[in-house]
Amino acid sequence: MKKLSFYFLIVLVLVACNSTKHVAEDELMLTNNYIYIDSVKYKKNNLQKYVIQKPNVKLLGLPLGLYVHNLANQNMPKTATEWGLKNKRSYNFIKNIFSEKQSIAYANSFIKLNNWYLSYDKPVVINTAKIKKTANNLTDFYKTQGFFKAKVTTNIKQTALKKGTVDYLVTKGNPTLLDTINLKIESKVLDSIYKDSGLISLLKTGDQYNDKTFRDEASNVLKLFRNSGIYHFSETALGFYVDSTRTDYKTNVDFIMTGSRLIEENGNYISKPFKVHKIKKINVITDYSFNRKGAIYSDSTSYKGINFLAFKKLKYNPKYLSQSIFFKPGEVYKDTLRNLTRNHLNTLNNFKSTNIKFTPIPGTDNALKMDIFLAPIEKYSLGFETELTHSNIRNIGVSGKFSITDRNIFRGAEILKISLLGSWFNSNNGPGWEIGADTSLEIPRFLAPFGLSNLVPKEMSPRTLFSIGSSFQKNIGLDRQTFTFLTDYKWQYNAKKTIQLEVLNTQYIQNLNINRFFDIYSSEFSSLDEVAEVYDAVNNITINPNYPLSDDIEDQVSVALRFMNTVAKNTTFKTSNPDEYNTALNILNRYNILTSDFLIPVLGYSFTYNNQSSFKDNNFSFFKVRVANSGNIMGILSKNTNINNKKTFLKIPLAQYFKTDLEYKHFWEVGLNSVIGFRTFLGTIIPYDNSDIPFTKSYFAGGSNDIRAWQTYELGPGSRNTGLEYNVGSLKFLTSAEYRFDVISKLKGALFIDAGNIWDITNSSFVDEDAKFKGISSLKDIAIGSGFGARIDFSFLILRLDIGFKTYEPYLDGNKWFKNYNFSNSVFNIGINYPF
Repeated sequence: MKKLSFYFLIVLVLVACNSTKHVAEDELMLTNNYIYIDSVKYKKNNLQKYVIQKPNVKLLGLPLGLYVHNLANQNMPKTATEWGLKNKRSYNFIKNIFSEKQSIAYANSFIKLNNWYLSYDKPVVINTAKIKKTANNLTDFYKTQGFFKAKVTTNIKQTALKKGTVDYLVTKGNPTLLDTINLKIESKVLDSIYKDSGLISLLKTGDQYNDKTFRDEASNVLKLFRNSGIYHFSETALGFYVDSTRTDYKTNVDFIMTGSRLIEENGNYISKPFKVHKIKKINVITDYSFNRKGAIYSDSTSYKGINFLAFKKLKYNPKYLSQSIFFKPGEVYKDTLRNLTRNHLNTLNNFKSTNIKFTPIPGTDNALKMDIFLAPIEKYSLGFETELTHSNIRNIGVSGKFSITDRNIFRGAEILKISLLGSWFNSNNGPGWEIGADTSLEIPRFLAPFGLSNLVPKEMSPRTLFSIGSSFQKNIGLDRQTFTFLTDYKWQYNAKKTIQLEVLNTQYIQNLNINRFFDIYSSEFSSLDEVAEVYDAVNNITINPNYPLSDDIEDQVSVALRFMNTVAKNTTFKTSNPDEYNTALNILNRYNILTSDFLIPVLGYSFTYNNQSSFKDNNFSFFKVRVANSGNIMGILSKNTNINNKKTFLKIPLAQYFKTDLEYKHFWEVGLNSVIGFRTFLGTIIPYDNSDIPFTKSYFAGGSNDIRAWQTYELGPGSRNTGLEYNVGSLKFLTSAEYRFDVISKLKGALFIDAGNIWDITNSSFVDEDAKFKGISSLKDIAIGSGFGARIDFSFLILRLDIGFKTYEPYLDGNKWFKNYNFSNSVFNIGINYPF
């Protein structure tokens, strides 16, 4: 391995030395740009966007794209014929053995490979014209900051053979401050609106000139008038006059608002004063398409002054569709209501496009007609999704989901979706499969009794979701069958905040094959075997009648249960062998939890904050909190218990717990092609009234979206290394940091570090001390993994491979750092999209 690494390093050095092979003798390849502000080196990245010419992109200090480009032959023939003339021997050899068609294909393969090499970054050669343009960009930028006397000089330095850097030396000078600010409004209508609004100006005497402040001031005034009925008002009606010639580095500002606009009538331009416009007529075309433009409407109706029109049959109930229209006849025009109407109609997911048009009504000075053109999506649509999976539990698997969607099923823009899902996989226990079906109905408004639907205004896009489903597993765990019913309310508090309320989120879990427990959890059976040997020795039993050997799975379970119950009642064994006694009781307790059926009725509240402006925004924060309770109401209604003294409802064990999840993520864009991401998660689940925590609601650690140096369910709880197949806990902490960067073309790279673990906070007597969370002292149990990854960006999805190395292992004796930090103990994670 060391020899391979050494040879690889030699190859890299040789390639690096050849990075300028295609740079001419009188040229310099750009290796770096340096910016100095008043003789001080500027280290931040915010000025890089003004630099026209940048060095070749590097990974770990190496321009890999350039190396690939340099493998190309710059003088390679462009056609097969030219290639054949230059490589006659090879071309004719293929032609004589096969045919000329094969020789052409042979030549084209070399040409395509060479073109692929050439498609990567060629060496960036220092260009004086681009340097001058960069200097102008920097000068202009500092002028926008109030440094009207700013100057930029440049300096090219040769740092090595055919390599060089460029220095940009910025001398800012003194900043210009705002002096007297004069407001000139040339319209009584505008003047009245401005003064009544109480708008506070951003321009203040004594502040440093900043171009952004002026733009923000203009934007605020534009919004004010556009939301006060001045439909024709635009930025062209605003003007700033700034005197930058004063020698005292101060300037007076005249802020001018013209009171009219120019329009063309009969070839002449005339001035028309701004007026407050009102909506007089509203038309909604519910089945618009470009092909029907100009056709006659065949169906129409009116509801609360709004006209609903259709070329065919009117399929939408005006009562409900009108709830997405925030204008009413006679109201003043506002940009905010226009945007709100468009966004609300788009969130219905019933229309391919939404076009809103306002037209002045002839013969009036201030009346507008509002036309809403809605192009509906097909009523019925089919969907199919498939996925390949791999984990430490499932060697390989495939899943699929088929769905049919019916839009506007009750004429109120509702969406009905029926889905069938299935999966198959192969594991160490043999093949397994799962089938299921669910039906959901999404209603774009609140559907609640007692007038509760009026608590959330329609501006917040309230939504109600009903869902019912069931799934059945075979050879997956204990062959679980699940029934789920969900009533969910969700609304957009504002552009960044979303609230979700789970009112009736009820799940019934039934284990159909509990006799497979020791087959699935084989390590438990091995531990029980060891307890049985000690028990027999202590009690001088040659053949234990309570624990006979058997190959039959059902016999194993019944015998094991009988043995564990016998041990539990033996106080002598408890005194003489407390470790083995506790092991047997722990296994019995886990058996009761994992094989138990559960009814899980959840009430939940979620709050989400996300200030990401678009999917391209790489500077944003995300925060989500979810608080949930299970079994509180049903626990009050039912007084029944089972033989294990667990509360039941309709003879089904009731899951009773409180659960809280907190998640925070933040992303920073560093440079032009790099992002740093941070994620932290804290979750707790606390059972009450002697209830157990369902396995499906417990926390686990490890996996491709978790702590990537451990496989799913492998880590924890606490400092224990149980060797169990599935490890879960009631407290989880997770944090991750990841540096993402471009490598070549669609290939992206990542360096990451993950930290966290799970613990138990139930205070159960069956839980080992090493698995319990004991406050600050338990922080030493936080495991740390680090590694690197590669991602291929296909635009519609990202295929991800991450390799995690165990960096700090809390369960080890002695040295816990880097003991297994190698490829043989690493974990390869394959995933879709980013881990967070």
